Amino acid sequence: MSTPSTDKPRLSRAHLLDLLRQMLRIRRFEERCVELYTQEKIRGFLHVYIGEEAVGTGVMHGLAPDDAVVSTYREHGHALLNRIPMERVMAEMYGKQAGCSMGRGGSMHLFDASARFVGGNAIVGGGLPLAVGLALADRLAGRNRVTVCFFGDGAAAEGSFHESLNLAALWQLPVLFVCENNLYAMGTALRYAHAQTELHRKAEALGVPAECVDGMDIARVEAASARLLAALRSGEGPRFLECRTYRFRAHSMFDPELYRDKAEVEEWKARDPIQRLSQWMQQSGLLPEQELAALEAEIDAEVVDLRVLRPLDTATLLDSVGRTHRAVIVDEGWKTGSLAGELAAILAEQAFWALDAPIERVCSDEIPIPYPQHLENAALPQVADILAAARRAMGAAP
Repeated sequence: MSTPSTDKPRLSRAHLLDLLRQMLRIRRFEERCVELYTQEKIRGFLHVYIGEEAVGTGVMHGLAPDDAVVSTYREHGHALLNRIPMERVMAEMYGKQAGCSMGRGGSMHLFDASARFVGGNAIVGGGLPLAVGLALADRLAGRNRVTVCFFGDGAAAEGSFHESLNLAALWQLPVLFVCENNLYAMGTALRYAHAQTELHRKAEALGVPAECVDGMDIARVEAASARLLAALRSGEGPRFLECRTYRFRAHSMFDPELYRDKAEVEEWKARDPIQRLSQWMQQSGLLPEQELAALEAEIDAEVVDLRVLRPLDTATLLDSVGRTHRAVIVDEGWKTGSLAGELAAILAEQAFWALDAPIERVCSDEIPIPYPQHLENAALPQVADILAAARRAMGAAP
């Protein structure tokens, strides 16, 4: 099974748009994180996923809500794909208590038990034995679910790699091992550390059926992972997927990146998975230019969560409006006499000339909040209301 997969599934336009939206969401989030890091608002280490988005998006699109995900220190994209709200991930980057790890983990240790996201892990290869343990626990408890374990090519040189794959094969555990092979373990090129550079061969030697795909092609990643996940759910034991990908930025924000040629980086950037998918959709008549612009506008937004900015940080609000030139205020209170009204007044007074569109406010209906949960939800601001307001602010049709 080691031959790289060549078949592509027939995907609907709606499905392709969803894949593109998810990759763009990760890319824009991490670009903002890089900006915040250079402003010293995010501290510690920062490892971004820029360039590798097709791997996580393609694999995780086939997961059920109760499937577990184990990741690395380059895990922001995986966390966002695993249904952890973006504001909780960003709060964690800031070290705020509202973060998914209560501000104690930071960039490398995102965790959410309710989403079955069992962390980023700062130890190279440290997630592999955890994934085997999770899958064993599910097997012993009679639960029909799978565990996906992401790791880099550097982990394939660790003892835990061989031990974990051996046990998973011996006990036939439902683990999908996903190797995000970006060709460099920190600053060491793959060819300098591994006699066998086709890493899926190592999995086969341990009795784990393996495939290798182009990790810059989301359709191939999704097709391969769908096959392997189906085998896992059928009780056929562990599977291994090597995705040959590339990170466009340095290993971390502290990395001077002296170990690879700039021409090589540019060559891989020409295979950008986001551009690759959007260009193919445009050439196929599936993505008009104006719709791509609207999609970019939908993603390209800043979220300022006032729950992590108490007392009110007016400077941050003005800073954000100065960059986006638009504001959508979401408040569970009524429009009359609410915090949304106060914020709108502050922005109108202090950021009027920075605004390119009227301020949008999304608030609760002007009625007493009902007690039954379904009626309460109907009265409070909903995602569709927020998106419609954002589109109005961008000048797009709701």
